[in-house]
Amino acid sequence: MTRPAGSFKRRRPSTGSFAHGEISTPLGSLHAYASERGLRALLFAGSDAAGNGVTGDVVEDPDQEVIQACAAQLQAYFGRELRSFDLPLDPVGTVFQVSAWWALREIPYGQTSSYARQAAAMGRPTAARAVGAANRRNPLTVIVPCHRVVGSGGQLTGFASGLENKRALLRLEGVQPWAGELLFGERAT
Repeated sequence: MTRPAGSFKRRRPSTGSFAHGEISTPLGSLHAYASERGLRALLFAGSDAAGNGVTGDVVEDPDQEVIQACAAQLQAYFGRELRSFDLPLDPVGTVFQVSAWWALREIPYGQTSSYARQAAAMGRPTAARAVGAANRRNPLTVIVPCHRVVGSGGQLTGFASGLENKRALLRLEGVQPWAGELLFGERAT
């Protein structure tokens, strides 16, 4: 996994222009926003782009290089041909948020972790709630896999893009459903 060039550090959001492209996936459209440095945000429809660091002019440009690479990698991911993403990333957040997002990228495909384990991996074992808050602000859904984090007891917990999407992403990666949970209309046992 490549550390994003020039990103994942606290800085003021750029107010330059952003390329935008809508990417069709089995879970619906994802909106990709790329700065000159990399992918700033990948959001489900209805998410607040400005609240996720897209604070400048947005130019419709689905052919922009990073957006094209993102679309190709998402297609491979949803086709079960790709397990980790290799894109230049340019998220904006606090030092703690960025640290939490980087820790998410260390959770392997098809596995889950808890907020407490994520906090411990960051060297902040008492910060599970703060980790949950940081994960909710993750601007790079799917790419930075906050869907792989579950409650300490293994329960399916919140996901900014909705629990149905979280279930679908975990199911795609081969994570077995939880007893009593409905996944795609099937009751797990």
